[in-house]
Amino acid sequence: MSKRGYISRYLLILKKLKSKPYSTFNELQDYLENHFEQIQMQDDTLNVGFGLRTLQRDIKEIRNTFGIDIEYSRTGKGYFISNSDSENMNFQRMIDAFDMFNSLNLAQGVTPYIHLEKRRPEGTDNLYGLLHAIKNRYQVKFSYEKYYESEVTKRTLNPYGLKEFRYRWYVLGKENGEGIVKTFALDRLKDLDVTQTKFAFPKDYNIEENFRHSFGIIGPNKPNPEEIILSFDPIQGKYIKSLALHHDQEILVNDKTELRIRLRLYVTHDLVMELLSLGSNMKVLKPKSLVKLIKEEHEKAYKQYL
Repeated sequence: MSKRGYISRYLLILKKLKSKPYSTFNELQDYLENHFEQIQMQDDTLNVGFGLRTLQRDIKEIRNTFGIDIEYSRTGKGYFISNSDSENMNFQRMIDAFDMFNSLNLAQGVTPYIHLEKRRPEGTDNLYGLLHAIKNRYQVKFSYEKYYESEVTKRTLNPYGLKEFRYRWYVLGKENGEGIVKTFALDRLKDLDVTQTKFAFPKDYNIEENFRHSFGIIGPNKPNPEEIILSFDPIQGKYIKSLALHHDQEILVNDKTELRIRLRLYVTHDLVMELLSLGSNMKVLKPKSLVKLIKEEHEKAYKQYL
């Protein structure tokens, strides 16, 4: 079997265990047989046979390839993914991409009926080098040009992590001699050099925790997040329920007149821009400072058309 065929089978195993933890071997076997066509798209020489020894070997390779641990529970009488929710989110994105890839393969010959987003992020060719540097604690050097400045500057960074937002990727870290974590857009980053200079990764830094109460790429800008209450009209409310504005949103009211949610977030530029984009379909109820800010920004926009 080709490498692509193996990876397709690994992702199908993960997909099954994500949807049904504590699946038995027979359930996994049936699932793979029922989805055999997806694997054959990656390797048409593949046979359908799948035994217990093959599963045990796949579990080992999944750990080595994706860093995802699959264990057997005697209590649950089945296999399950033992990684944390934040780690599982990473492979959920892989599974989503896998589903899309397979759908597009199946759709060969129907191109006139599929319209894909034309925008593509730049700088993704540096993702592997940055991940290598982060994992091995290597400093990186690069040239950087800010969006609002034409001057290109040379940077030396201790990279802590990567973050994706709105089709763009960003690297986070501290520059030499500076105490704050900065964010650099990969599409403004050139001439990446992964050095052999080691740095000490701070024990108290966790990228998930750092952005827990943030929207977008701007991290905490105050000691504590604020309670934010938003009201949406019924139609917009359906969109907000199906695709949450933020993962921790809490629904307060959900009736024929409105959807009202509560968030605990830092009020940042990214959040303000998102709220402004919702126009008259959304009203900020709390805090008063955010109500005032959104109102002022809408008034500025209105005056441009007078």
